[in-house]
Amino acid sequence: MGIRFLRLTACAALAGLAIAGCSKRQPEAVDVVVIGASPVEAFDPFLGPLTAPQQLAMESLAQGLVRFDARGEIVPGLAERWSVSDDGLSYIFRLGSGKWTNGREIRARDVARLLKRQLRPTSRNELKDTLGAVEDVVAMTDRVIEIRLVAPRPHLLQLLAQPEFGILRDRQGSGPFTTDAEQPSRKWRAWTYRRSIVDGPDIVERVRVRSASAKQAVAMFGAEEAGLVLGGSFADLPIARQAKTGRNALRFDPVAGLFGLVPLRASGLLGSVEARRLLSRSIDRQALVDTLDVPGLNPRSTLLQGGGEGLAPLAQSPAPQPDPATLKAELAAEARSLFGDEVPTVRVRLPDGPGADILLQRLRIDWGNLGLKVERAQAGGGADFALVDSVAPTTSPAWFVRRFRCSVAPICLKEADTLMDSARLATVAAQRIAFLSEAARLLEEEVAFLPLAAPIRWSLVGNRLPGFTENIVGRHPLIGIGNAPSREGN
Repeated sequence: MGIRFLRLTACAALAGLAIAGCSKRQPEAVDVVVIGASPVEAFDPFLGPLTAPQQLAMESLAQGLVRFDARGEIVPGLAERWSVSDDGLSYIFRLGSGKWTNGREIRARDVARLLKRQLRPTSRNELKDTLGAVEDVVAMTDRVIEIRLVAPRPHLLQLLAQPEFGILRDRQGSGPFTTDAEQPSRKWRAWTYRRSIVDGPDIVERVRVRSASAKQAVAMFGAEEAGLVLGGSFADLPIARQAKTGRNALRFDPVAGLFGLVPLRASGLLGSVEARRLLSRSIDRQALVDTLDVPGLNPRSTLLQGGGEGLAPLAQSPAPQPDPATLKAELAAEARSLFGDEVPTVRVRLPDGPGADILLQRLRIDWGNLGLKVERAQAGGGADFALVDSVAPTTSPAWFVRRFRCSVAPICLKEADTLMDSARLATVAAQRIAFLSEAARLLEEEVAFLPLAAPIRWSLVGNRLPGFTENIVGRHPLIGIGNAPSREGN
């Protein structure tokens, strides 16, 4: 990478002398590795959840009506502009002129049909439920689409920008990147972004992307075989910390979401609300956060994350706690009263990785103080708890509570479901937030979730990528990721 950069720099410096070969040089590609086992290829979200490599491919090759920029803000995708009705119940999108990769014109009726397909009852799109307020998607003309809602949704654009709502037609998207005809290898994929400039040469950017394990990705970054690593989570964070990287290479996104344990059993010794409440109180969240050592990460004991839509920020100073020795004795006594002479074994379903090992060790210490045994659940075996590690697609509290509705969660409350349904139909924002907050309170009383902190999302960023910016949605489009875009013909 360093030698190639020097050659291109020298070539650019001598361009005025018309050195042979320099005038037709191609812009240097940025090499990007995404942590994950699946290839970096577009995948139909209708068929199921997207992996990190598939998310990058979708947002790069199959944009939606809108997309995110590097700062996590909304910019045009298929739609060149849009408007919202005064009552918030209608979003009108005007499509830009464009073609699918097979050369056919992009028309509103096709886009509307493909978007509605993701919302069908048979769809396994992971974010389908977030668009539950959509009443219809209508093609008004060849280039105009209307999305009609049953109640206002101020975060609709943020949802539509997610890769889960990228538009695929016959497994092909509309960009913004296109796949190069000649791929560099079986593992690497080459993509090109081209933007036409009036009265000037096209702007061209090139990237090479591949997926790899966290260990491989970090090693490639350290060897300067990759300029950017994406898709890091808490499970593989220790691998990144052990790598020899430059100053400020390790970056964290200030994302919101759910990071904690979901109880999977409503019966047995660990199935009672009293047992779940005891286990939750016993977790030393501050010790876990201190061990993970992520800037800005705080322990959390609430379902909703402070600072979201209509919610006050979390208090910076945690509530006073009893003396540790006193608290430990109290919790142990409560465990003896609850479990008697039996010593339950708690099986926890966790991902692989040294970060997950840290969490498992923390649980063994904290729940071991209660006299319990803690084991990692075996693949395909039964479990008492499962880790949830998900980034929220918006700051709306609806996504948080609806993850625990009775149709999908092992532990739930019909009263909370009723509040969620009322919130979905509420036309007044304050009323909607009130319904959702009350649903969250009921779920917390039932201990339907044992929160730990916010999710952790990290990247490794080379010092020649000024286009990279940390953001609250944790999405990193590759347009402009490198130095100032090169212009063809320089």
